[in-house]
Amino acid sequence: MAENGEEKLLAVARHIAKTLGHNDNMADDILQIFSNFDGRFSREKLASDDEDRPRSCAALELTLKSLDRQISQYVAADHPIWSDSADSSAFLDSIDELIATIRDWTPLAVDKSVGVCLARAEDLMQQAMFRLEDEFRSLVERGGESLELSRAYRGESNGNLSFDSGDDEEEEEMIGNGGDHQIPTAQPIGDYDIVIDALPSGTINDLHEIAKRMVTAGFGKECSHVYSSCRREFLEESLSRLGLQKLSIEEVQKTPWQDLEDEIERWIKSANVALRILFPSERRLCDRVFYGLSSAADLSFMEVCRGSTIQILNFADAVAIGSRSPERLFKILDVFESLRDLMSEFESVFSDQYCLFLRNEAMTIWKRLGEAIRGIFMELENLISRDPAKTPVPGGGLHPITRYVMNYLRAACRSRQTLEQVFEDSTAVSHQPKVDDRSSSSSMSVQMAWIMELLESNLEAKSKIYRDPALCYVFMMNNSRYIVQKVRDSELGSLLGDDWIRKHTAKVRQYHVNYQRSSWSKVLGVLKLESGSLAPNVAVKSMKEKLKLFNIYFDEICKTQSNWVVFDDQLRDELRIALAKILLPAYQNFIGRFQNVPEIGRHDKYIKYANEDIEAKINDLFRGSRGSAGAGRK
Repeated sequence: MAENGEEKLLAVARHIAKTLGHNDNMADDILQIFSNFDGRFSREKLASDDEDRPRSCAALELTLKSLDRQISQYVAADHPIWSDSADSSAFLDSIDELIATIRDWTPLAVDKSVGVCLARAEDLMQQAMFRLEDEFRSLVERGGESLELSRAYRGESNGNLSFDSGDDEEEEEMIGNGGDHQIPTAQPIGDYDIVIDALPSGTINDLHEIAKRMVTAGFGKECSHVYSSCRREFLEESLSRLGLQKLSIEEVQKTPWQDLEDEIERWIKSANVALRILFPSERRLCDRVFYGLSSAADLSFMEVCRGSTIQILNFADAVAIGSRSPERLFKILDVFESLRDLMSEFESVFSDQYCLFLRNEAMTIWKRLGEAIRGIFMELENLISRDPAKTPVPGGGLHPITRYVMNYLRAACRSRQTLEQVFEDSTAVSHQPKVDDRSSSSSMSVQMAWIMELLESNLEAKSKIYRDPALCYVFMMNNSRYIVQKVRDSELGSLLGDDWIRKHTAKVRQYHVNYQRSSWSKVLGVLKLESGSLAPNVAVKSMKEKLKLFNIYFDEICKTQSNWVVFDDQLRDELRIALAKILLPAYQNFIGRFQNVPEIGRHDKYIKYANEDIEAKINDLFRGSRGSAGAGRK
């Protein structure tokens, strides 16, 4: 071994001397310098080595002929080399020897005869690599037929895995036949604490041995390519079996929303299985096949997962840049939350430099989904502001926009934590809400208060289309009461705060007072007795006229307001009780005075209503008509 090393050292010295010397004399001088520096570089040894060079080149040729004979028989074999362990071992040994030969003789390639030999060696190496590539592909494909699912490292010994298949047809058994190709695929499951051992350990070891040779020989990219092309097919077929379709962004945007909702459900399941089971399993497999070859492992993993990852992200991106109609909020929230919850998986699984662009793309699309959610709330604001005040709601009941907005916001607040994150992440404020300036308010509470203010302004505009001012107040009372109740009974209450609730409860009471004043002041006015002394005949005439007017006004109001509606039972009772408290005493007092006037004669022909009749009429108010059935509470 030492002799072989010395031969190489002498060969290098001769090469340096010839390279630096422009003529024979200069070369001799350089050789003399080497000889004086180290005894191993004596003129005799250097000269004798020059004489032995043809013999050394002959040895190289002899070695290459032997290797050519050994390697060619395997390259030309019509059966898988790795079907016999002795053949595969011998083939790898020959390749190792060829790699070593090329490495050892490359420094001497300046010699033309050595260069020619090395060119033949490189050709032989390429043939060997082509066959290794075929064997590598065959091993991956054959090994994939023995797919196993096993628990990750938890020490659980039972082999019974409980799979959450649900009711969807897409979640039927996913392991088995894959068409004509019989590609094994992953099954959707609820427990993500599993690893897919897609290849047997023996196969992985064989692949590792091949990968080492191909990388050492400079064919690392080719090895990664053939590996990724096989494993990519597994991933793509697995996602397809999970129900994730290959849709372009344009196709997603053209899909009817109802169908797209179903696609989103399948996307959520597929994305979770991919990021939490399939991709980590592929990472583990790459690291085992390319153990000690980190660059090749990272490149292979990226090429395996790139297509499937882009497919997953493109769908989320299409959802993000699609329509911002308010009814889409809840499914887009699902996509946003799913991608957010998977960001840690993106960071851990795609941690290497080759996958950096996938991590960045996932983060970009996640932020774009947040922008879409904020855009949906802007569209909701526009919807409220633009809703026309044309046709009044019959009976002054609940307006559809009130019911829609409040139920919408209540449902949205079930995702309060997510929405707070979305609004806090917003760097631009689209509106400057006219709300109390509270430094402790979250961005979401400010947003909700702003929407409440827009809704209230819209309702006030709608109330003005009623010709009867009393009905205007009934309309505002109904809608404001509904809003307060929806706020108080949901997360909106904690977002808007107790002060907001107290303020708007007071508004409902004020609408109540305004209703009484605008509707019943005329009735109560005629029941007032005039002070001072009047002539008996004038007093009698005045009382008769007042009673007559009361009957007319009261009948008219009761007839009209029996068709008005108050949706809330408690509010309706409060209104009736309040009316009875102000009307019955005034009426009783007036009738009592009326009956005490002897000049009137028979009183019963003037008195149309007894106290009980007045009370019964009041209790018939606000029942609404069939035309106001839509004012019911929901």
